[in-house]
Amino acid sequence: MQSIGKTKRKEEWKSVFPYIMVGLFLLGVFVIYPLLRNVYMSFTEFNILTNETEAYVGFENYIRAVHDPKVQMALVNTVTFGLVTVPFQMLFGLILAAVINSKIKGKLFFRVLFYIPVISSWIVVSLIFRYLFQSSDAGAINYLLLKVHLIAEPIAWLSSRWTANAIIWILSIWKGIGWVMIIYLAALQGINKSLYEAAEIDGANNVQKFWNITVPKVRPITTFIFVNLLIGSFNVFLQVLMITNGAPLGRTEVLLTYMYKVAFSEFDFGYSSAIAVMMGIAIFSITYMQSKFLKGGE
Repeated sequence: MQSIGKTKRKEEWKSVFPYIMVGLFLLGVFVIYPLLRNVYMSFTEFNILTNETEAYVGFENYIRAVHDPKVQMALVNTVTFGLVTVPFQMLFGLILAAVINSKIKGKLFFRVLFYIPVISSWIVVSLIFRYLFQSSDAGAINYLLLKVHLIAEPIAWLSSRWTANAIIWILSIWKGIGWVMIIYLAALQGINKSLYEAAEIDGANNVQKFWNITVPKVRPITTFIFVNLLIGSFNVFLQVLMITNGAPLGRTEVLLTYMYKVAFSEFDFGYSSAIAVMMGIAIFSITYMQSKFLKGGE
């Protein structure tokens, strides 16, 4: 029997081995090699036009990044983006999931309605928001506010650091709620309905059932969503590029847009690679700490 089991395992390995090798090859070519190449470039002055290293500078690029005020500004904007968008996406997503999971009509319609922003193109929705918040009276928001006499003159939404950032936050929250809603909805459908029935018999209202049953039961999923959203917040890029492009005067720049400009506008790939490595270390550290301190059960 033991020899038969070994033979069967060998046959199974022979059948899956080609697929494993293809996966490892693709992983090496498109993930591991670029990662190692980026780390190497971060210690050099790299000329992308000749694809050659001009000089080995050691940790100079990293020291420069630590003292660069533009990096500090971009870091503050990136962290603020995460602190604002992650909690609101989670809160609104959970509330919508709880409402849709309740006894209401048209559940499928509301699922589709709130999930459409998730599958919409970042470029398209960013351009729409840029049009909505144009600084002149041609912008839809300014036009409506002028029509109802809430403002006397058009507001320059994109000319101020915090109003421009707020527009980016609103867009990101609106676009991300649907994903959070779907994940929470799947979790809510796995909760035993008898818990709600027992709470209702005890006289609990909807708010009490939400806080005392729903929220504790979805805690593991909450951790999962939080980790993914927080990591995603460090990858904010397209909406900033399309709406403000870092304006005014780089005050809405985030880490990825600044890194992109350093690489493809200034062609300083060594410095850009150093910023990328530092971002990677930061994201890995955050993820590791979350895995240690935010465990929510099985």
